[in-house]
Amino acid sequence: MNDLTIQGEQTFSLSPRNLAEAMEFAKIIASSDMVPKAYVGKPGNVLVAVQTGAELGLKPMQSLQGIAVVNGNPSVWGDAMRALVISHPEFEDLHEDKQDTYCTVTLKRRGRSAVVTTFTMEDAKKAGLAGKQGPWQTAPKRMLQMRAFAFAARDLFADALKGIKSVEELRDYPEEGRVERDITPASAPAVVTAAPARPELPVCSPEKFAENTPAWRDIILSGKKTPAALVAMLSTKTILTEDQKLTIDSWSHEAE
Repeated sequence: MNDLTIQGEQTFSLSPRNLAEAMEFAKIIASSDMVPKAYVGKPGNVLVAVQTGAELGLKPMQSLQGIAVVNGNPSVWGDAMRALVISHPEFEDLHEDKQDTYCTVTLKRRGRSAVVTTFTMEDAKKAGLAGKQGPWQTAPKRMLQMRAFAFAARDLFADALKGIKSVEELRDYPEEGRVERDITPASAPAVVTAAPARPELPVCSPEKFAENTPAWRDIILSGKKTPAALVAMLSTKTILTEDQKLTIDSWSHEAE
């Protein structure tokens, strides 16, 4: 067996091992035209997608194909959500009754009662989706299926999805002045909740970073979070500089 054959048996992986590699990976991917358009020129979105996918068990390139940032929220495409559920070790069975005016999904998990959800065209009308420009016009039957499956999956496989909603659902919310509607099939009327305006994030000053360094450093050293996960969490509250991100990453190497 020659050297070429031996090397060919090894699995090549682009999975970043630390924050510095993740940031470099994000920059390279964002400069490519072979990724979804939403990630081109946006390394921050690439980093969020890869980290979100990692928490769901997806590899980096799978994350870029299966994760999308919609209205500022990471979400998963319906087909990727389906794959996560079906590949779950406790998945048992899936049955879908797809009709022109409704879709009923019966999802079964080993050791638990089956969950049955139905999403109808009447539900879509109440939510203002029926006839909406886009897939609700071109593929309404498929959209009914995606909604019914997403509701069942989130109820029965919350541990696999970790609160992530489907792209198809989040895209149905207006991008600005978003009003989220509870359109889960139920006897009670839909609840309409106005989302609060998102304030502009403050820049993390050197003083603020120094003040929080002991607590953040303990989180890394105790193994509660990886540097990438901590940066992703902090980035929802403040704007970190590149030097601050590299400092956070360096804490994980102190014990080496």
